[in-house]
Amino acid sequence: MSGPPPAEAERADAPLPTGSLRWRVVAAVMGLLVVLLLVLSVTVDRVLTSRTQGQLEQRLLDRVAVAQALADQVSAQDLVDRIGGEGVSVRLTTSDGEVLTAGPQGAAPSTTPSPGGPRPRPGPAAPDAVVRSGDVYSVERRLPVGELLLTTDSGGLQQTLTQVRWVLALSSLGVLLVAALLVALLTGRLLRPLDTMTTTARSIAAGDRGRRLRPDRPQTELGRMAGAFDEMLDAVEGAEGRAVAAEARVRDFVLEAAHELRTPLAGVQASAEALLLGRPEREEQERLLAGVVRESQRAGRLADDLLLMARIDRGVELERRPVDLHDLAEDVAASAAGRPGAAVTVGTAHGPALVEADPDRVTQVLTNLVDNARRAAGPDGRVHLDVGPGGRVVVADDGPGVPRADRERIFERLVRLDEARSRDRGGAGLGLPIARGLARAHGGELRLLETGTGAAFELTLP
Repeated sequence: MSGPPPAEAERADAPLPTGSLRWRVVAAVMGLLVVLLLVLSVTVDRVLTSRTQGQLEQRLLDRVAVAQALADQVSAQDLVDRIGGEGVSVRLTTSDGEVLTAGPQGAAPSTTPSPGGPRPRPGPAAPDAVVRSGDVYSVERRLPVGELLLTTDSGGLQQTLTQVRWVLALSSLGVLLVAALLVALLTGRLLRPLDTMTTTARSIAAGDRGRRLRPDRPQTELGRMAGAFDEMLDAVEGAEGRAVAAEARVRDFVLEAAHELRTPLAGVQASAEALLLGRPEREEQERLLAGVVRESQRAGRLADDLLLMARIDRGVELERRPVDLHDLAEDVAASAAGRPGAAVTVGTAHGPALVEADPDRVTQVLTNLVDNARRAAGPDGRVHLDVGPGGRVVVADDGPGVPRADRERIFERLVRLDEARSRDRGGAGLGLPIARGLARAHGGELRLLETGTGAAFELTLP
């Protein structure tokens, strides 16, 4: 199976960005405020400019309407005096060629210099149309008394708008400075839970494994993160506990295995030294040699069992094929009948009990169960194998049974309920662990059933 693409692998190995969260938040908020204040300032400037221009144009148009209404009622001079003033300059050229003026400018726009240079006379425009030239707004209207020209200068309003712009700029700068200070303070307060998490993590790393965050509001963002942090710590602590327990079990297993191997090796060494150093009789030599062979076989069986346990832990390879559990039970019973000890019987078959399994490994499981049952039942006891449908085999004996406190302990490695008896009769405490390991390797299970007398082990295979 191919691995992840190079780009994804590179992203997975990339370091986590760990810039200051406080200053990143402050920078983000300040950037947003700058954008908002710019938008606000531009909007206010556009609105004020548009409103002032509209008010100037409307003022001129209102004066034109007043002039048109008074043209037939008052004299030309009186008309000029009435509509002039309040920033509006009036120039009336009568039909006789007389020029009458009024207002702050007191002359035609064409003769009044502007700060930026001469103001040209507006060209012809539609009636009542306001024409802008620089800061000057003008409108012309033909009346019965003559040609009317109204003008007004927006220079004062532009100065006011400039002052407003400066006020907005300075106010925005002040708001930004105050906002930066407040955001920095509030961010530090809001990020305090992260400091608590950091302190807790360092305390746990220093050895205080029992500390937890225990969020009061687990539904919030920080609450979910704190909850995930606590779950991670629970998992780590559990894994650490399991690792320590596993290390202790491995250490005990090694010690027990070494102790078990030392006994037959010591027997072999004693017999070999007796043969080398002494001059025993023929019968004594045969007894010593038989002892060497017996103890060597015992050590070999123990070494094989230890290797098999290691293969089971690593993942034993199985050669599965359809097998009939009843046939395997008959073979195991026939093999046991040739050895002294408790009698072994097999229940009547009610049809084939076919499973997909490794027949050699299943036979090994049944053999271990039968050997344990025969040792427990004694020479006058009975062992019965009952094969049921669905890959189920029960191996029962009429021995003393297993105490309730040891029902799971007997499946641990190198555990024997009767140390002296088991040593003398060849048991090393690996038969049941191997049997359960092989059963689970098949996807099945091996367990001890509740019985009134004796012991009954149930093997189930899928």
